[in-house]
Amino acid sequence: MKVTVYSRPECHLCDEALERIHDIAREEGSIEVDVVDIELDDDLMKKYLERIPVVLVGSEVISELVFDPATLRGRLGIA
Repeated sequence: MKVTVYSRPECHLCDEALERIHDIAREEGSIEVDVVDIELDDDLMKKYLERIPVVLVGSEVISELVFDPATLRGRLGIA
């Protein structure tokens, strides 16, 4: 399963979400985490700046701004 996180450097909410997501990925072993730096693309900056971290599972947005590990675990079907 692929988890995509839209973030940017020096974003404490992004850092916290990524730490938790990487913990879950290590536990499960079958989760690919793709981190997208929105600062590298003007369109992504406009779209996501006020919403980061934005977390997707596949193409479905599961969280914006405040990351909830339980929501990710539920969407991935893990306890």
